[in-house]
Amino acid sequence: MAHEQISLVFKLYCLTVMTLVAATYTVALRYTRTVSLDLYFSTTAVCITEVIKLFLSLGMLARESGSIDRLKTSLTEHVFRSPKELLKLSVPSVVYAIQNNMAFLALSNLDAAVYQVTYQLKIPCTALCTVLMLNRSLSRLQWFSVFLLCGGVTLVQWNPAESTKVQVDQNPVLGLIAIAVAVLCSGFAGVYFEKVLKSSDTSLWVRNIQMYLSGIVVTLVGVFISDGPKVLEKGFFYGYTAWVCLVVFLASVGGLYTSVVVKYTDNIMKGFSAAAAIILSTVASVLLFGLQITVTFASGAVLVCLSIYLYGLPTQDTTKLIRAEPHKGTNQRLMII
Repeated sequence: MAHEQISLVFKLYCLTVMTLVAATYTVALRYTRTVSLDLYFSTTAVCITEVIKLFLSLGMLARESGSIDRLKTSLTEHVFRSPKELLKLSVPSVVYAIQNNMAFLALSNLDAAVYQVTYQLKIPCTALCTVLMLNRSLSRLQWFSVFLLCGGVTLVQWNPAESTKVQVDQNPVLGLIAIAVAVLCSGFAGVYFEKVLKSSDTSLWVRNIQMYLSGIVVTLVGVFISDGPKVLEKGFFYGYTAWVCLVVFLASVGGLYTSVVVKYTDNIMKGFSAAAAIILSTVASVLLFGLQITVTFASGAVLVCLSIYLYGLPTQDTTKLIRAEPHKGTNQRLMII
């Protein structure tokens, strides 16, 4: 009983943190990319996020190891002497780097609520990747929820809400293309990381360190490819404010919680968290950005929230052991344990 209570408390804690981080990150990022005319370089923000996640993971691994000697041994064995593992984890690093930069681009051209709802297309993308990469099957209810989600997103985009306080020009088409790329990256990278994480007993924080080391290299390359001349002219931290620092911090914490969720939580928690984040970010967009909510947008948002909930419902276990109990004659009765 005590174990169940601890498990419930842990799930509620994760649900609360995930929801608040996701909603706050979306609104804060939206604010930093649309209100100020002296925009910071999104590539540098993504790079700094990877650095912070690396140090946070090192801290968690040190706590898990219990001593400096064990920490050094773990890092030597799994990081410095495991080039193959680093290469393996460089794949999601590259994909996540693309995803994060696409998120900045999308939120620079879309309203926060539109972004949040449309981004839930990562669920059918993740479902497809799960079926193809992990050889899992989805129930009819889960596939129904996928199509319901697509219908909800269609309604959201049918008559998109408009913001009245945006001070920069926006390109909705570019925003939708960016979010489509981000959705594909999210689905593939998430399932790939889950496959690597659950295929061995290697510590979660070790895997994170392997991935973030590669991520720092990848994002640094991205900085100088995309904004190299501007960064050299204006500085790496050009345009940074307290709000930008908050965005970077939230992205770092959100990244760590994503890895924790993959290992310790379930779809129900992720579904409720995503649905609650949509509601919170929409309300915040109304208050901060003057977002005008239309009937079609509200209907689509409701369908999205419903589909997320349905997708997270537990399915009946069809892999239960079936035992045949013999009877007289040739007939047998099947007993399900």
